[in-house]
Amino acid sequence: LGATIGMRALAGPALLSRKLVRTTPVNEPQRPVDYFIQQPVATALEVLAAAEILTDKLPGVPNRTVPVQFVGRMVSGGSCGAVLSEAEGQSVLAGSLAGGVGAVAGTLVTFQLRQWLTHTAGLPDSVVALAEDVLCVGAGWAIVNSIEPARQRAY
Repeated sequence: LGATIGMRALAGPALLSRKLVRTTPVNEPQRPVDYFIQQPVATALEVLAAAEILTDKLPGVPNRTVPVQFVGRMVSGGSCGAVLSEAEGQSVLAGSLAGGVGAVAGTLVTFQLRQWLTHTAGLPDSVVALAEDVLCVGAGWAIVNSIEPARQRAY
């Protein structure tokens, strides 16, 4: 999931939150991570992810490797990794590290690929951006739908 966050920083959190709202609802949040599994949060993340996908097509948007974008993707990946690991009853620290590393790798690889496709191969940026959106959402959807939440939440 971290690698898809390298493409679109908010798609992973939106997809993960929606999946967990459907499969492991938390009626009364007790920990900070429980707020991620709330209907209003899932909806807000979906709106923000859609806005990110739309604004990516606008001219003048900074690329994903500028410091604020890059750090945001690391935080997003690490957070999703932690939430995903907790939902599956695994180590939150390991999940956070894996998500953060995946986001870094996904950011760097997809940035270079997009640069190559648009500058060297000559494809229009809007076409490459749309293909990237489809890949990001499709891969993210497949990943979150493979999640098997633990019967008992790990606390």
